[in-house]
Amino acid sequence: MDKIKELLKIVPHLPGSYQMKNDKGVVIYVGKAKDLNKRLHSYFNGRVTGKTKIMVSEIDTFEYIVTNSEVEAFLTEINLIKHYDPKYNILLRDDKTYPYIEYINKPFPKLKVSRYLNVKKSDKKYLFGPYPNAYAARRIVKLLNRLYPFKKCEGMPNKVCLYYHIGECLGYCQKNIDQNKLNIMETEVLSFLKGNTDVIINKIKEKINIASDNLNFELAKELKEELEYIDVIKEKQLIVLNDYVNRDVIGIYYSNNQVAINILFIRNGKLLESHNKIIDIISNLDDDLTSYLAYFYKNHEVPKEILLHKTFEGLDAISDMYNVNFIIPEKGKKKELVNLASNNAKEYFDREIKLIDNKNRRTIDVNNELGKLLNIPNLSRIELFDNAHLFGTFTVSGMVVFINGEPCKNAYRKYKSTEDINDDYHVMKEVIYRRYYHALVDQENLTDLILVDGGLTQINATKDVLASLNLSDKIKLCGLKKDKHHKTSALIDGDTLEEIPIEKNSDLFNFLTFMQDEVHRFTITYHRQIRSKGFISSFLDDIEGIGEKRKKDLLRKFGSMQKLKGANLEEIKEVLPENIATILYDKLNEKKKEK
Repeated sequence: MDKIKELLKIVPHLPGSYQMKNDKGVVIYVGKAKDLNKRLHSYFNGRVTGKTKIMVSEIDTFEYIVTNSEVEAFLTEINLIKHYDPKYNILLRDDKTYPYIEYINKPFPKLKVSRYLNVKKSDKKYLFGPYPNAYAARRIVKLLNRLYPFKKCEGMPNKVCLYYHIGECLGYCQKNIDQNKLNIMETEVLSFLKGNTDVIINKIKEKINIASDNLNFELAKELKEELEYIDVIKEKQLIVLNDYVNRDVIGIYYSNNQVAINILFIRNGKLLESHNKIIDIISNLDDDLTSYLAYFYKNHEVPKEILLHKTFEGLDAISDMYNVNFIIPEKGKKKELVNLASNNAKEYFDREIKLIDNKNRRTIDVNNELGKLLNIPNLSRIELFDNAHLFGTFTVSGMVVFINGEPCKNAYRKYKSTEDINDDYHVMKEVIYRRYYHALVDQENLTDLILVDGGLTQINATKDVLASLNLSDKIKLCGLKKDKHHKTSALIDGDTLEEIPIEKNSDLFNFLTFMQDEVHRFTITYHRQIRSKGFISSFLDDIEGIGEKRKKDLLRKFGSMQKLKGANLEEIKEVLPENIATILYDKLNEKKKEK
């Protein structure tokens, strides 16, 4: 604490971003401030509570970057959080981006579903949404592509494709297109995407009548279902304002150092959907709320205006960053919308907080229990390893990662052994060395705990590698032992090799079992993929005319031996020349007869 007091004396009264570090030098929180001195002093004045108090107890030191403005402080904070992925910033980040329907008019008209990580008004894109229901966005695009002859293929083919022959493309690659026809098509589609459903409804009815007259009752039925779907969309999209302005309405509800946020998406005067989030307050309400909004609008379309119930410190900086107007309505329909969003925020908070508390008991609390049991203060990251092979062939390993008790699937890793051997010791040595050698070279934050799925062989292999990399005193190692029924039976301490008793019906035992099942599932799934591709490759080796490139093409299309066996000749011809496809097809049929 004396070190921190000395550092606080020299912090300037300037805007910037600060980074809190634990005793391992790992960044655990990144924040921003208009006045660094005031903000950093506020953490160490003894008045902090809740998650802030827990976070402060882990701080060993801090660093800061001075910026020229509050906007620069926001941008620095965003970049540093992306770089360090600090454990106490996780809930401040938005966890998904919503899809939009994008209309492209140059060089040829095209519709697609897009997810943009950074949507700005200056991009001048024809974007419609957001659609929290991705299925709805895809279905609308599919319907419009069916009703209108947009360009559907990629690139510029040498001849017109199937879409042209069935009337769903104008043949942009080969034909001269009437610009007037394109203008009419564009006007109708944009009108529909802005909320005028009549033009599409009439077009569907017209196509239903044509299909019925031609006795194509299956097509007529499909179009009737699409017509009913349009009616459902129409009912859901409540008209709330008649000025057709794109705006978001933000409501919040604050309680017990947590804030619930509800964002209503209003597009062309219609209420489309809403977004909900609960975040823990680590810095203060204004800072954490504006940080969340900065992240949210980095990943989503920025509307013309945003309605709020009150202003917050930092909103001016967000307004400058994204060129958006924040409005605090005092009466009228806009005020009613803000009240609606705030009521939704409260209802969401009341509904979710019990679920969140239950989830914390299942994840954070049990994770902390494991940390205490193994004497790992502030246990955050756990990495688990498992191996799989088939009689020494197709040898693979898998690594799964849990952070604060929850699986972090984007951190999972697959490893293909450099040599196929039936030797768990050397396979485990190889994968552990590859994982942590690269972690050291790339200066990644190391894990707090390694769990290996197996007995003493895997533990000893891992210990040998950690010792060779000088990591034995930096990473705790344990093994998950299984019984004769392949069920989790015990936790083995990697240092003493003693079994650590855990009650079989406890939350901690269930947590360890879940982690062991997850790494096993992940590794076995990868093993099956590799094995299936290996069987295809070995089978294809005996067929003349199929080299490495054609092997890869077949693997890309079919993926497994089972799917290749089930393919018909026409499907195989899509990948291979007709004569070679016929040879392969005959060979596959021979193999079926043998069985």
